[in-house]
Amino acid sequence: MIRKIMDETNKGYMKHLGGLELKQISETQYEFIVEVKEIHLNTGKIAHGGFLASIADTGMGTAAHRVAGDKRCVTINLDMKFISAGLLGDKLKGKVKILKKTNTLIFISCEISNSSDIVSSASGTWKILK
Repeated sequence: MIRKIMDETNKGYMKHLGGLELKQISETQYEFIVEVKEIHLNTGKIAHGGFLASIADTGMGTAAHRVAGDKRCVTINLDMKFISAGLLGDKLKGKVKILKKTNTLIFISCEISNSSDIVSSASGTWKILK
């Protein structure tokens, strides 16, 4: 079983959100964990949808980059579904799965859960740049 930690997710924009730790589990599966902090909450005191979209995009995008042989990849589309609330202090676990890779595109899904519920799910397509 592959267990490789990637640190690219703690730079740039994600650094301002606290970063996340992405681990490669297998050739097609990755996981990340991030804790919901005060800065991640909306006015209703639950994890902001933009935060959830950011961590899903970052986790899936970093996985795409790895699957593409470290080539730069950009998000073409990202579909988010918000299912339940992430609360302050929750440790959110993202499970990323590479669904298909072609010469130019990578199709990926992600499910983000707290200790008891699925909080959101996402899917998207990444373009491999030359």
